[in-house]
Parts: sequence; structure tokens; C-alpha cells
Amino acid sequence: MGWVLMSERELNRIEILSKVLDRRMTTTEASVLLAIGPRQVQRLLRRLREDGAAATRHGLRGRPSNHRLSPGLRDLALALVRETYVDFGPTLAAEKLAERDGLHVSRETLRKWMVEDGLWLSRPQRRRFHQPRLRREHLGELVQIDGSDHHWFEDRAPACTLLVFIDDATSRLMEMRFVPSESTFAYFAALECYLTRHGRPTAFYSDKHSVFRVARQDARTGHGMTQFGRALAELNIEILCANSSQAKGRVERANRTLQDRLVKEMRLAGISDMEAGNAFLPGFIERHNAQFARVPARPDDRHRPLNLPPDRLADILCWRDQRYVGNQLTFTYEHRRILLEESDLTRGIVGKYVDTYAFPDGRFEARWKGISLPLPQLRSRAAACHPRGHHREQAAQRRPGAGEEPAGKPTPAREPRRPAAHSLRADGSAERRLEFETGPPRQAAGGRDGEASRHRGGMTVRTRSVPPPPAPS
Repeated sequence: MGWVLMSERELNRIEILSKVLDRRMTTTEASVLLAIGPRQVQRLLRRLREDGAAATRHGLRGRPSNHRLSPGLRDLALALVRETYVDFGPTLAAEKLAERDGLHVSRETLRKWMVEDGLWLSRPQRRRFHQPRLRREHLGELVQIDGSDHHWFEDRAPACTLLVFIDDATSRLMEMRFVPSESTFAYFAALECYLTRHGRPTAFYSDKHSVFRVARQDARTGHGMTQFGRALAELNIEILCANSSQAKGRVERANRTLQDRLVKEMRLAGISDMEAGNAFLPGFIERHNAQFARVPARPDDRHRPLNLPPDRLADILCWRDQRYVGNQLTFTYEHRRILLEESDLTRGIVGKYVDTYAFPDGRFEARWKGISLPLPQLRSRAAACHPRGHHREQAAQRRPGAGEEPAGKPTPAREPRRPAAHSLRADGSAERRLEFETGPPRQAAGGRDGEASRHRGGMTVRTRSVPPPPAPS
């Protein structure tokens, strides 16, 4: 006699029926335990006496169901799913099969077919596990940086951003700074303080904000890196960009803690602006690290000394670019044409590129092979060759209720548009000036000396000669 496969339920049924046969249990008691009627118990006892224990199994065991769907229907449904509904879930695919193709299949049956055919993954199969990353072993080996936009001063001041530098090995707050928004010059200022206090770390770990990473690798300018990335490359500091916020969870959790503790600490201290907040941060950092920082796995400090003179560090932490010098000894910067003074040096750079430097303190320089080129006195908007983010941050601090600076590449503050006027020539000769007025045309008679006017398209255009400036005594 061969082996007979039985389920746990069927084995329990045989055990109870055997007790009835041995007169250790009545038929009524067995029917209660088996949740069937007494007559069904009598039928099972008769089968057990005649054919043995195998007769108590279900008669359809090992045989296809009488209500099964035909194999052709399964193949047709899966073919339609592959062709038209390949990215549909089982529920939506079943609805569209019945609505558009007249093929009625239950969603659970279709789900089973799609799983068997590899067209659908169940929820446990789709689940992704993020393994925790181990801490770095040395102080300064990896520093996570991030900006947290929050109402740090509650209703006492507008919302602003807190730049946070936290060490991965020890969870120490290395540097913090309140700024209006995340910008290149804001990170430059925080980085300068960090380098002055701690030295150069091995690497920074950030998100994919436009300050740290170029979104388009095929961009025509920028040499494949941002201004902040260029500065870190010159300082021999690596920049790593996380693919998710969970990857840099240490600084994210620190931001959440600071949004609770720091806000309440500043409320108790009566701090209501960024300037007072930045003065309060060093003491708060010291207290926070004393309570929450941990000992690194290895005692070595991976920070390297800066070993740079102040002027060299200033040349690194600025907005640098290149501009083409045309035949008229001019180059364009921020939609402004800048004239170079004619000299033996500038005559040789026509058709070449000069390096431009926009510093946080408002200075603007153009250099050729490290030599600073003399620039004329720039008036009006040309004088706004101001560092991009710094000027906007100062304006945001002066303006009550000002919002944030939009993320991305910062732009300079622009003055209101004025009537178009040409600058004086370098030799001091007279030039003609155009002035525009809207409204009805004026009478040509009665004009001032050297002035002519004409009406064009609803606008009066007056042209007058501008005398040269007096010669210096």
C-alpha cells in the first residue's frame, strides 16, 4: 500500500471518527466537534469501515475543478495585458478587460495569473529594504550638510533657513548659520567659518540641491560643476550627493531635533532676528555637543590644516566665471557691457577669455592670467556687478516680511529700468543721448539748443548732444 497525503483537517477527522468506532465518543459529540450533521458522520463512518482512511478525503483531491476556466481564456487575458495593459494593476486591468474587450475575469484570478507569468509583483515582493549605513570611523572623515527651511523665530520674524554641518562619526554639530535661503554665497560664508575653525574635512555629504550638483550634465557652461563644487575641488574636498533623504538621515534627524529645541531656546532667550540668532548659535552648539555627541570609533582627526592665505581663500570662495573680450575691448557680464581701458595688456586679450571674480563684499574684478585688469568707473546698473546671492540676502534682511530667495543659482539685485543713455567715450568726446517719453507728440518748435524730437509709435524720441566733461585742472 502506498502513501496517502492528507491535510491536518482530514487527520483530525479520522481521529474523531476512530473514537466513535471504538465507542469512546457518541455520534452526536462527533458531529459537534466536526461541525457537520449526525447523518454526515454516519456516512463517513460507513466509508471508513469499507474503504479505510483514504476514503474520508475529498473526492476532488488531485483532480481539476469543475468550475475551472479554460486555458485559452488565460492565454488570451495575459496576451491582452502584455499588449495593452502592461503597466496596469490587476484590479484596473480586470476592469478594462471587461469594459473594452468583453473578457470577464475576477481581479484575484487575474492577479494570480499575472504573478505566475511575472507581470505583477505582490506587495511583499515590491518592498525595498534600505540597509543602514555604518558611521565613519574618524572625526572629519565625512560631514553631512543641509539647509532646513523653517519658522525658526516663530511669529517674531519671517521664515528663514538654517545651514547645518554635522559630523557623521560623532554626530557633533560642526557649524550652523541662519541665512535667508539656500544660496551659493550663503554656503560660502558658512564654509569659510567651518574651515577657519576646524580645517578641511575629507568629504561633504549633501543632497542634490542645485548649489551642489549640476542638474544637466550636458550643460554648455560650468565645466560640469557648480560654483560650490568648484571651490571644494580647489580645496581638495570631495562632495558626495545622496540619492535620497534617508541616505543622509543623520543631518535630517538633527534638523528635526533643532526645530524643536533650538526654537524654544531662542524663544526663552528673546532672540527675534538672524543676526542675534547667529550670535547665539556658538553657545548652543557647545551645549548640544556636550549632551548628544558620541565618541568616534577611532581617535584620529581627519581634518587637514587650511594652509591658505586669506586673499587666496577669498579668490576661491567667490563667484567665478569667464567672459569673451570682443574687438571693442568689451565683455558682457550680467547683461551689461563693460569696457576695458586700452593698454598694452588689454590690446593682447582681444578674442580671448578673461576670468571674472564677484566677491561677497561687493567687489568685482576681471583678471587675465592672474593679473587684475583696470576697469572704468561703472555707473548705474553697471555698478551692480555685485555678488549675486549676497546682495539679495542683504536686501531680504532689510525688507520686513520678505520671503525666501528661490533655490538654485542666485541672481543679482536689479535697479529699476531708466531711460536709455550711452556712457561717455573713454577719450571724453561728446556723445548723443536718447530720451524716451510716452504720451501725445510734442511740438517740434521751442526745443532746447542741440535738441531734436520726433514722434514714433506713440512715443516721443528726443535727441540732444551731451558736452564732454571739463578737463581736470
